[in-house]
Amino acid sequence: MSTIVLLLITGLGLGALYFLVASGLSLIYGLMGVLNFAHGSFLTLGAFAGWALARRMGGESWGTLIASLLLGMAVGALVAAATEFLLIRRLYNRHIEQVLVTVGLALATVALFEGIWGTDPIYVTAPPWLSHTTAILGARVPNDRFLLIGAAVLVLLGIVAFLRYTRFGLVIRAGVENRSMVTALGIDVRKAFTVVFAIGGAAAGLGGVLASHYFGYVSPQLGGSLLIFAFIVTVIGGLGSLAGAAIASVVVAILQQFANYYLGGTGDLMVVLLLAVVLLVRPTGILGKKA
Repeated sequence: MSTIVLLLITGLGLGALYFLVASGLSLIYGLMGVLNFAHGSFLTLGAFAGWALARRMGGESWGTLIASLLLGMAVGALVAAATEFLLIRRLYNRHIEQVLVTVGLALATVALFEGIWGTDPIYVTAPPWLSHTTAILGARVPNDRFLLIGAAVLVLLGIVAFLRYTRFGLVIRAGVENRSMVTALGIDVRKAFTVVFAIGGAAAGLGGVLASHYFGYVSPQLGGSLLIFAFIVTVIGGLGSLAGAAIASVVVAILQQFANYYLGGTGDLMVVLLLAVVLLVRPTGILGKKA
């Protein structure tokens, strides 16, 4: 029983990490139809920014961690907004060019990060509480999983509240439905779309800092490795569905944890098989809509 509890809660923690990465992908595609293959670069840069700040501040305090999280979000948001303004804004409704540009940017940024910080993992420190465990129904659960779960819940609620209850959210949703009409009313939809990219980048930057504490290190390949699972989660949940991404993140991560434990480390294989089944049975994903 304790083993099942441990696998379930650690699976939720890993799913929360997947969601933090996938939420930006799903949001950007759902509102603007852009598949951003450079999303992992926002995560990696946020992780490096958080690590650099923590090293300068010294210590393993909660204040250092919170400052690192805020800086990671800010860096992710700024880089994402700059990417939309300089590159993506000219390529809306040109999907092939979007893929080529974002894939090229992803490859170039990994090479840039390796040139700046090297190819070896850089280990990070955290508040001692995160390295401890909490007993739940006989299972010793690592405390960092609770931090991941809490962060994912806050991001999900924050994005939903922003889109539903703020003026910018109203403009974004209206611009998606009828961009020309909103523009005719004198509203600059382009700024709203840049805000969407910034929100997605902030979620990625937050996920990057938390991922560095989850794995214990930061490296130039960190974002790329997580981006693969983020795309899988986004497809299974339904392209553009934030709720679908949240559900799929939990399903994928728990399946991965159980398969790794009970089926000899075949978690990644089981996830790929699940993706194949979903594409065959329901190509639009769990909560995706037909085009």
